[in-house]
Formats: sequence, structure tokens, C-alpha cells
Amino acid sequence: MSAVALTLPPLMWDEAAHGAAFDHAVGRAVQGCDAGLIAHRLMPERMEAALVLAPEVSLAKAMAMLPACAVGFQNALGVLAPPEVAVHLDWDGGIRINGAACGRFRVMASGDDGTAVPDWLVVGFSLPLLPGSEDGGLTPDQTALYAEGCAEVHPPALVEAWARHTLNWITRWDGGDAQALHEEWRGLAWGIGEEVSALGQSGTFLGIDEDFGMLLRSGDDTQLIPLTRLLEDAP
Repeated sequence: MSAVALTLPPLMWDEAAHGAAFDHAVGRAVQGCDAGLIAHRLMPERMEAALVLAPEVSLAKAMAMLPACAVGFQNALGVLAPPEVAVHLDWDGGIRINGAACGRFRVMASGDDGTAVPDWLVVGFSLPLLPGSEDGGLTPDQTALYAEGCAEVHPPALVEAWARHTLNWITRWDGGDAQALHEEWRGLAWGIGEEVSALGQSGTFLGIDEDFGMLLRSGDDTQLIPLTRLLEDAP
């Protein structure tokens, strides 16, 4: 299925990945490819896609691309899925469909210094399409796209829609409308005001700061978990 040609917005183009789409995108970013590449791996049981970006701001600010890509995904699936299907986003990149975990986003950059401008940043997602398609199968609190009434959602169309909606949010954010992204994300966020666990820490999820860092209250203490803590180690 990965060999299908995609129709993407201007300044974006695609490559089919023979292995994991995220790894393919990271490898191309390390080689110095231009921003806008979308690597994809579309299989009958699971789909993956990843976008290469070239930020012009510090890494701490550029991490907004993770929620921008996640919001773009929610908007895309919201258009393609039946209207009764609810899509929400976890702060740490998780995707929830009708309340159950269903795939997740990942992020990696050329470095981990939040004050430096990274050479590249890659954001990607993996989404199970069929129950049991993730390694080890699905737990009771997990689901798959086709198990939630979305069998008519075609992976190539979802990648194309993700690209369009994500580009819209990146363009708005880059144009100074960061507030719109914040408001859209908060309306889709899962668990605000509730007890959550993130990166081994638990507490009440109060919300986010201007750079999408998590505000987590435990007892009388409120701590900030920067979004950069979600970065995976670069090769």
C-alpha cells in the first residue's frame, strides 16, 4: 500500500519508507533533505507517517510542531471519520479514539538544547488499523481505527489530509497566531483537570504553558514538564 502516489500541498512531497516511516524521515533529515518531506509506510494492519521540518526558532519553541501535527491529525481524521467518532490528544503524543488509546506521535530533533535552533526536527505517528496489529496485541484500554467505525477511512487519504491540516496550523503558528493553536489543542486535550501520569510523574493535569509544557500539580506543588522531555535521542 505504501507505493501509492499521494497528492500533497505545495512544498511537501512524499517518499515510501521500506522500514519504519519515522526512522526513514530521520535518516533523510540527517542527510540534509529539505523540509517538507513526508515519509510514509501504509500497511493493511497499520499506517505510519512522519514529517521533516527545519525550524528557525529555538528547540523549546519549535516543539510546538508536535501539537501542531497532532491537531492536524485530529482535524484530518475528524473530516474523514463518521461524525460520532471522537478524537482526542494526550499531552505526551498519544492519540485517543472514542476514549481509548490508538497510536501515538513521536518527535526527534538534531539536538536536545532547548535554547539552540535545531538543524532539523521530525514529527511522526503510528496508527493501528486492525485490532491486534500492534506488537503484542492491544490491551483493554487500546483500540484500532477500523474497530471504531472508521473502516471507510483510507490511509492514503488520511496522510494527505494530515499534511494539509498540519500545514495550515504550522503556517498560522509561524505567522504569529500561536494562540489559535493553543486554543484548538486545549479543546482536544485528554485529561485536563484530571489525575494523569506523564514521564513517570503523576498529578493533576492543570494545563500547559506558552510552549506547551505540562503543568502538573501534586499536593501543594505545581511543576512544569517541558515538551522537550518528549524528545527521543537522535542517532
